[in-house]
Amino acid sequence: MILVLNAGSSSLKAELFDTALISVATAAVTEIGSRGELRCNATRSPAKAADHDAALSLILAALDDAGHPLDRLTACAHRVVHGGADLTAPARLTVDVIAQITACIPLAPLHNPANLAGISAMAHLMPGLAQCASFDTAFHATNPDVASTYALPATEQAKGLRRYGFHGLSYAGLIRAIDPLPARLLAFHLGNGASLCAIHHGRSVATSMGYSPLDGLVMGSRTGSIDGMAVLRLAQDHGIDGASALLNRQSGLTALAGTNDMATILARDDAQARFAVDHFCYWAIRHAGSAVAAMGGLDAIAFTGGIGENAAPVRDAITAGLAFLGPVPVHIIAADEERQIARDALALLGTRVA
Repeated sequence: MILVLNAGSSSLKAELFDTALISVATAAVTEIGSRGELRCNATRSPAKAADHDAALSLILAALDDAGHPLDRLTACAHRVVHGGADLTAPARLTVDVIAQITACIPLAPLHNPANLAGISAMAHLMPGLAQCASFDTAFHATNPDVASTYALPATEQAKGLRRYGFHGLSYAGLIRAIDPLPARLLAFHLGNGASLCAIHHGRSVATSMGYSPLDGLVMGSRTGSIDGMAVLRLAQDHGIDGASALLNRQSGLTALAGTNDMATILARDDAQARFAVDHFCYWAIRHAGSAVAAMGGLDAIAFTGGIGENAAPVRDAITAGLAFLGPVPVHIIAADEERQIARDALALLGTRVA
């Protein structure tokens, strides 16, 4: 059995897979450090966890109570948001790999520390269990230098300032769900975070997110692409922290429609909501044109993520905006990063999928 952990700053989510990659249980602890909740499969109960160690203890106990004893675990596999320029494939967690993940904290200060907390918690509670990590940035390591390099002085590039791209685990899982895989696939991961990826013969050659998940498409609460001088103006007016909060948590659909919930926006019939949807789709189409150019044409489109899977009017508007490229198949794929992480772990352990 493979236990997949996704550790956030105040939450810990887990999913248990067998060697056939069938999900057999889910569990989560919310609001770590305050009054929270433990969920295991369909049951919920109040639970307080002071830290990730305590949260993981609750999850492991709940799984054991649900008939999944810990001695059946083969490995624990973690989602790690940022692997930097060096961690470009799934990896067994060693002292050196953990040090590399730690070195990437300046690139993902909100995410990597939480991911490391989950890794540390499992090492404390089950020190003999093999641990693996899959990286959200790794899928885009195949982008050519011309796509990933910012036109900055070498001294600044040396600080790690380059395009990395994100949602890589979603895209890695998506391409396994399309058979046969088209040579030139335009993939959209549309949710509260939104991005697109040009996938040429199964490899990412361009993606809309950059140094951080802020760049690219309009999102639930992020601006998407914005002029650097506008960012400097916001920093001048609001300070660095204030500008960061505004760009990442107060913008996007939240700013345009008053909510980041696309289903709520689509259900409304007012000018503000219609403009928010039009804006979201317009910029998805604009960025899509760039991605199609990067792979020299288009053979198919795929949508995943909460909006991509469930918001037919958004999909229809985007595909209509790209109709000038000619008719192509459109795939709707359920996002399943956890299963991809489990698949990576089984491959690292040399275990055949049953």
